[in-house]
Amino acid sequence: MTPRRIGILTAGGDSPGLNAAIRAVGKSAIGRYGMRVVGIRDGFRGLVENRVEELESEALAGILTRGGTILGTSRDKPHKLRVGDQTIDMTARVCENYANLHLDALVCLGGGGTHSSAQRLLDAGLNIITLPKTIDNDIAHTDTTIGFDTALSIATEAIDRLHSTAHSHHRIIVVQIMGHNAGWLTLGAGLASGADVVLIPELPYDVEYVAESIRQRSMGGHGFSIVAVAERAKPQSPADLGLTDEASTGGLAFEFAGPTLALTHRLESLTRLEARLTILGHVQRGGTPTATDRTLATRLGTAGADAVADGARGVMVAARGESTALVDVAAVAGQRKTVPLDHPWILAARDTGLCLGVPLD
Repeated sequence: MTPRRIGILTAGGDSPGLNAAIRAVGKSAIGRYGMRVVGIRDGFRGLVENRVEELESEALAGILTRGGTILGTSRDKPHKLRVGDQTIDMTARVCENYANLHLDALVCLGGGGTHSSAQRLLDAGLNIITLPKTIDNDIAHTDTTIGFDTALSIATEAIDRLHSTAHSHHRIIVVQIMGHNAGWLTLGAGLASGADVVLIPELPYDVEYVAESIRQRSMGGHGFSIVAVAERAKPQSPADLGLTDEASTGGLAFEFAGPTLALTHRLESLTRLEARLTILGHVQRGGTPTATDRTLATRLGTAGADAVADGARGVMVAARGESTALVDVAAVAGQRKTVPLDHPWILAARDTGLCLGVPLD
């Protein structure tokens, strides 16, 4: 029987642990099952442009601890690929190159957008196996995602460091944390670092309530406060920050930084305490993955090779406790895992007196 031949690509934003996952898929596929592995450059764009390389065992050596991805990545989608001044549906080209490469399966490491693209390719007749990666931890039907633990550790350490300058200068420090439309990263980092206020997209906040919480801290002898804000946390009304409805939807830069900057100014005005804004940005994606992310990526990657060997089609390898499970990509695509308001992290925040922007019963 001809050995199975699989392709592997990384798509969307980079996350710590991608190389560990590539290594796990490749070493298991080659060493255990005798498969041939093809690395595809720069996500789906590389498959459209047929930029591929054979991945031998030697290419997988020494990458476990490295951040980023040796294959490169992009946010390009096969059905909406930018070519010059045009956006073209290149699904047929992807299918053609998949066939020409004699692939039995394509392993895609990615987040929400990647899973939507994977479903489109499944509908076009390709066999896709996915692994969940994103620092946002917002992929449905998996306990956690590759990259989340490292980003959580980086954000926590950053807030730890901001405590000393906030204390020294008697300031409010507002720190903006990634997470897109889910609050996992901000809530987790806020809890772990002892932030005083945590604002997440799942709970539109009351600016006056936040300011009163900070004033109460100040009157209680605490001359500083740390406010952890998810990049898409929003007030209950744009007017609470002095923003118009039109301004609050005006452009990418404003969408991610404008409301947080306005919040910083508003808190300074309401509390009469000096306030400063720190945006962590892409530093949360970089660096060496934690041991937790390396072991997670290795578990999911080897399970991905097992899934191919067992003839699975159209599934995501999900984390389930210390084990794994196969979930239909169709159940994942287009879904987002947000923080439930009865989640243990929310309850722990409430019970320790952490302000979440609105009163909680």
